[in-house]
Amino acid sequence: MKHDQPADPRESLWRRPLTAAERAALRVTPEAERELELEARLTGALARLTDAPVPSNFTARVLAAVDREEAQPARPRIWALHWRGLLPRLAAVATVLVVGGLSLHQYALHSDHARLAQTVAAVTLAQPAPSLDALENLDVIQHMAQPVHADGELLADLQ
Repeated sequence: MKHDQPADPRESLWRRPLTAAERAALRVTPEAERELELEARLTGALARLTDAPVPSNFTARVLAAVDREEAQPARPRIWALHWRGLLPRLAAVATVLVVGGLSLHQYALHSDHARLAQTVAAVTLAQPAPSLDALENLDVIQHMAQPVHADGELLADLQ
């Protein structure tokens, strides 16, 4: 397999002018023909450019820059910097959420107490207070409400 021959004829255009057969193969559509012409003009313009002068100590300067970069202490990773800035924000958000949750809980308790107080007030207004006569005989009334236990001696005598 030859490594000198590129797979795409356009790559050949970068190294040498195309043959008539290669040009015909590339000119399938009018758009491809315009692209080929543009590529040929660009390659010609690049070929006319002169090489930029390189200083004599260019290689030494590049190697010195590489050595300086290797000698520098390792920079902190970007995620570490990200977490350092993110942790105070997360703590602030957590604080706001906890305080909000506690406030909501207190509000719910207060509203339950308020509802209970309203219910008690409504019941006391709807039911009249018992009369003083009923309160004087409260012990008798309570005793009557209790279940009566059978007397064991009396039951034994009856048999």
